Amino acid sequence: MKFTFKAALAAVIMSVGLGAGSTVQAGKRLVLPDLDWTGAIVTCRTIQWVLENHMDYKVKTVSMPGGPGVWEAIRAGDIDFYCETWPSYNPIKSEYLTEYGGDGSLVRIADTGIIGASGYFTPRYVVEGDSSRGIEAVAPNLKTVQDLNQYKQYFKSLESGDRGNLIACPEVAWLCEDQERMDGLGVDFHAQNMGSETAHWAEMEAKYKRGEPFIAYAWTPHWIFAALDLVEVELPPYDEAKWPATNWPQDITFKFGSPASVEAHPEVVALLEKHRLTNDQQAGMIYEVDVKKRDVDEVVDEWMQANESVWRTWLP
Repeated sequence: MKFTFKAALAAVIMSVGLGAGSTVQAGKRLVLPDLDWTGAIVTCRTIQWVLENHMDYKVKTVSMPGGPGVWEAIRAGDIDFYCETWPSYNPIKSEYLTEYGGDGSLVRIADTGIIGASGYFTPRYVVEGDSSRGIEAVAPNLKTVQDLNQYKQYFKSLESGDRGNLIACPEVAWLCEDQERMDGLGVDFHAQNMGSETAHWAEMEAKYKRGEPFIAYAWTPHWIFAALDLVEVELPPYDEAKWPATNWPQDITFKFGSPASVEAHPEVVALLEKHRLTNDQQAGMIYEVDVKKRDVDEVVDEWMQANESVWRTWLP
């Protein structure tokens, strides 16, 4: 896997319009990634807001999928800092970060404050029914992922054929290993990747509105749990030796950068060390962006203006 991503890195950099040495310009300039889930974008934009409004920095953002490609771009010096990584989704951390046994070519800076949890979820009506909607429970004894086999006929789709269908992790680059997890647990389900976070939640909401059975990957913090009444379908407890045939560990998310960027921008590092968001703070902004369809910069600006007592504690 390492060599595949490294071989593809040049194409990734070209596709986002970066060039070698783009972060070693003089002056207060930074390149930050716009990652492919709203929570990470919100986290990074709160940092960017302070940098641009109170620290005289110019920030360029680059849209990239989270995962090994952006880690390599930071290591190569094309991006300066990563605002929110979920460590259980990044096996290459053991190559780069000393805390995980790596070579120190990337530097862990500080926690984000976001504590993430991932898993598989199904509507409550699948297990308990919903008399108000005339929905009968089709899987009353569904408690664990292994229980899915006895109910797979209710979860079939055009994509899955005779197998059940899992609405899987939306981005391949996140390395969720959903199909490997199903296969490792002996669960006869097809992991369907929707290709984007937007399509993922839209598929869940459409099935929920129709009262159809489904099981889907989801994570917290997220607005989806306020919008839909979901119950978790249990995975075996996290075991690094058996992963991915287990649950994810709880994710203490954090920020990191390259040694060169850390050395060149000590006041930015000081900001990153102090910056924190809570799950509830982030989830509120995610809701405004993803559900109310508001512009992310408008939402972040509104939040920052209303929470000066919070962000002033972040200043170096």
